[in-house]
Amino acid sequence: MTTPAIEAVGLVKKFGTQRAVDGVSLTVPMGAVYGVLGPNGAGKTTTVRMLATLLRPDAGSARIFGHDVVHEPTAVRSLVGVTGQYASVDEDLTATENLVVFARLLGLTRTASRIKAGELLEEFGLTEAATKPLKNFSGGMRRRLDLAASLIAAPPLLFLDEPTTGLDPRTRAQMWDTIRNLVAQGSTVLLTTQYLDEADQLADRIAVIDHGRVIADGTADELKASVGTSSLNLAIADPTRIDEARTLVIGVLGVDVLVAPDGARLTAPLTSPSVTTDVLIRLRENGIEVDEITVSKPSLDEVFLTITGQPERIPA
Repeated sequence: MTTPAIEAVGLVKKFGTQRAVDGVSLTVPMGAVYGVLGPNGAGKTTTVRMLATLLRPDAGSARIFGHDVVHEPTAVRSLVGVTGQYASVDEDLTATENLVVFARLLGLTRTASRIKAGELLEEFGLTEAATKPLKNFSGGMRRRLDLAASLIAAPPLLFLDEPTTGLDPRTRAQMWDTIRNLVAQGSTVLLTTQYLDEADQLADRIAVIDHGRVIADGTADELKASVGTSSLNLAIADPTRIDEARTLVIGVLGVDVLVAPDGARLTAPLTSPSVTTDVLIRLRENGIEVDEITVSKPSLDEVFLTITGQPERIPA
């Protein structure tokens, strides 16, 4: 039987009276992207910090490739790379200087450090910016350099803690390609994110964490299937009546209904497409016009809404 890259059982971390992580269990196989999805304050980062030996668990256990994070921290640290929510690079140094510093700290010789830095800058498309100070870098360039720094030791396991937060869509897509390439080369990735589409695009398996607990776990398709076989999407002609329309749809379907950020569309999990007619009749009886109606497969938005029951905390 193959040893999992990560095996965590009942992890707990308390800060004062608050249980930031409240019994999290995860199993991540080698060579996979494992997504950890949840809103701010859910316990994602605290979980990563315990797995990476940066925080000591108050209860529970965790092993990285069979090594205990509490009793064998040195062995664990030799197997992992960590990219946090904020770049850990030095703004006063150039891209090359930053990578050389990290390489030297990891024990590489001066010559080997400069060679490794050059290879990583080329791999991440930063060669032209190699001699520029980071204060002139865009947010996306800093994130790529930060990820490059975490790969100097070529660790088999990478913790990417919200690596695309604050990036524009084009740079996010570039980061996604980088993550896919890392896995294709044999790495295992644990990716925390608030972005539903990011988890859907990248993760082989997803754990949804809320209030420090894993409240759902499965592939994207399994999670979507858990909330129904399809999803009802309605564009309401008069946005001022969106709340009234939502109440009526809830009355027909008996499930919670998501209001889109534009305040003019409703989305609800649908167990049977045949009830769509009942929804339209109820809205028409109350004088609410519908500009557009579609029935589609559910998205992770509906999954999160259904299993947490807190639409106001849906990730952006």
